[in-house]
Amino acid sequence: MATLIRSKISNKLSNAATTVTNKSQAKVSGMFARMGFQAATDEEALGFASCDDLDYDHRQGLQMDILKNEEMAGEGGGDLVGDGTMEGDSHYQRDGTGPPPSSSKDSGMCNELASQDKPKITAWEAGWNVTNAIQGMFVLGLPYAILHGGYLGLFLIIFAAVVCCYTGKILIACLYEENEDGQLVRVRDSYVDIANACCAPRFTALGGHVVNVAQIIELVMTCILYVVVSGNLMYNSFPNLPVSQRSWAIIATAVLLPCAFLKNLKAVSKFSLLCTLAHFVINILVIAYCLSRARDWAWDKVKFYIDVKKFPISIGIIVFSYTSQIFLPSLEGNMQKPSEFHCMMNWTHIAACILKGLFALVAYLTWADETKEVITDNLPPGIRAVVNLFLVSKALLSYPLPFFAAVELLEKSFFQDGGRAFFPDCYGGDGRLKSWGLSLRCGLVVFTMLMAIYVPHFALLMGLTGSLTGAGLCFLLPSLFHLKLLWRRLLWHQVFFDVAIFVIGGICSISGFIHSTEGLIEAFKYNIQD
Repeated sequence: MATLIRSKISNKLSNAATTVTNKSQAKVSGMFARMGFQAATDEEALGFASCDDLDYDHRQGLQMDILKNEEMAGEGGGDLVGDGTMEGDSHYQRDGTGPPPSSSKDSGMCNELASQDKPKITAWEAGWNVTNAIQGMFVLGLPYAILHGGYLGLFLIIFAAVVCCYTGKILIACLYEENEDGQLVRVRDSYVDIANACCAPRFTALGGHVVNVAQIIELVMTCILYVVVSGNLMYNSFPNLPVSQRSWAIIATAVLLPCAFLKNLKAVSKFSLLCTLAHFVINILVIAYCLSRARDWAWDKVKFYIDVKKFPISIGIIVFSYTSQIFLPSLEGNMQKPSEFHCMMNWTHIAACILKGLFALVAYLTWADETKEVITDNLPPGIRAVVNLFLVSKALLSYPLPFFAAVELLEKSFFQDGGRAFFPDCYGGDGRLKSWGLSLRCGLVVFTMLMAIYVPHFALLMGLTGSLTGAGLCFLLPSLFHLKLLWRRLLWHQVFFDVAIFVIGGICSISGFIHSTEGLIEAFKYNIQD
């Protein structure tokens, strides 16, 4: 009896502490949301909103498990519950194989309150997230796309904005189905759910696996790009130091190695504001310098010709700078008024199109044929060092976000898929990371370093990623899913748009992938020989 009383008191205290913590976190999150910093400010569409949902669900799952165990223990008098869980056991089941949810009224009320407590974001806050996703530091590679595309490159910046805005809307439309009354009801929650619905009933999980693989590739390539750009910028900022670009990449990786020990994104999210401020300073400095040289702008260098060999790589660069579709379902599901999603997509992509086009054109007019892969390398030595240091700090602070998202996907796909997992769970019964889980994370960090060392070409890697996963996630899959799921409700012009986007996206993806791969193979052979 004494043991039972102590256990109940412990559960009550734990429940109260968890509730207070959640309320305090909600207040802090709400304060930052009103300031304009609701979610992560990572710019490569890494699905930080989804990862934030994972952290929230973890906290709510922990609290719900405590309440359910307490209720079930009260009915069973402290005996074993279900598969052997003792009364008061508050262990959170990461693989979702915990005790079955209670159907009692109290439990239903708790679940309802939990869903109501989840903070929602306004259209402006959602637009802030999308803006940071499509106007990040990789816009510094857009002037290089103008170098090989001229006015056609500018047209593609506009065209990509229009297409990505449209595919983002139709992707959200795939989340809804009509009920018996003809009203639209949200029946899916994520990109993976849409893909699985399209492949049902024969291959139920195939679509989700394809989307997960594409997302993992994009996240890992984003991590590699951060290491590449860090080594490149440090080498060009201090050319007189006896340190090669490879050595700078190794140093950057050593700084990033603690990312392998991340358990959640709470610590990482604190750097979001710093990333935004750093990017703001960089853009101001670059644009100010370009405007100071307006008298020397080379308008005659912008022509209507394209470099057939290198322009497909530019297509991938432009597409990659607009990737945000992977986290749009989560973002729309967290909006206070989902009906404002279309309006939000319109003004965010219009703003991105104008700013990207002006930035790319002004920077190219300033340096013309001497434009480099990363435009800040064209700045004078004094300004270059300052700007590049800001860029390196931003890259290093942004690296943990895609890294953590990639690790979450890998662990969920291969280590935590219940009885279908390929490998043992990375976490022990006490929630601690096991040795092979830590090895997986360290191996991923080392892999990004090796790729950055042997293929240290920012434009080629960015073009390959945009052509392979960017075009697939932003052009091909949304249009295909839209045709498959909603073809009965589509008008003829919508069908035409979807087919046209699918064909154009496929051509751009294949051509960009081929040329980027050829360039990467040549660069890899050269670095191996060197």
